[in-house]
Amino acid sequence: MKRRSNYPNRKPFQSRQISCKERRRFLYLGFKVTGVLAGGAFLSLIPLRKVKSELLGASVVSTYSYQPHYAMIIYKDRCIDCERCIEACAQTNDVPSYGFRNTILHRKKTNIAASKFIREFLPALCNQCNRPPCVRVCPTKATYKDKINGIVMMNETLCIGCKACMTACPYNARYYHREKESVDKCDFCYRKRLQNGETNTACVEACPAGALVFGDLSDQNSEFYKTLHKPDQNILVLRPESGSKPNVFYLQV
Repeated sequence: MKRRSNYPNRKPFQSRQISCKERRRFLYLGFKVTGVLAGGAFLSLIPLRKVKSELLGASVVSTYSYQPHYAMIIYKDRCIDCERCIEACAQTNDVPSYGFRNTILHRKKTNIAASKFIREFLPALCNQCNRPPCVRVCPTKATYKDKINGIVMMNETLCIGCKACMTACPYNARYYHREKESVDKCDFCYRKRLQNGETNTACVEACPAGALVFGDLSDQNSEFYKTLHKPDQNILVLRPESGSKPNVFYLQV
């Protein structure tokens, strides 16, 4: 049975998800269980090709001079694949039916009985890298990292559509907007919400399961900061071997 959409003019999300060969490849690479805590196993969101377990933990949370320093926590076990975050993002940021600013990756859960079929869901978006490969390869400086808040932004007027940034992105978090003739990506709703006085992203507000948490790493008194800096907190990041130093952190409940 196909899922009914609240947006009849938009194509079903599943068709958008598999329309790009690289997105499928990214998903099928999978993730690997790389360690065991005292209370049980935990998943490391590190590609199978190169596991670096020493990067797990608070060491992946870097300190920079951005104020505010926007970041996101994703509780990977809370996502129920309702796609409300995707719909909210599309509405807020005028994302076309063929485009995306966030997505939900999924795979069959391992280490369960063969008779059962359980899927795990993983929200994914631009990781707002502290060392963004997309910025380094852009020939016109159309993509840049904001010096105040650290968000990786796009200047549409400078984009020539070469798609070098799309190729360089470790997370496949960009798409080409045909009407604007420019690459588009998540900006933590900065242009549509944050710069207008809002304090949260559209996807976070839409999530009914509390899987997404938006916060400021420069505010050491915030619950967001304290959560990431707990001595025993295990923090997972996507593709740390890229050296991008992401600002999206995955936690397990």
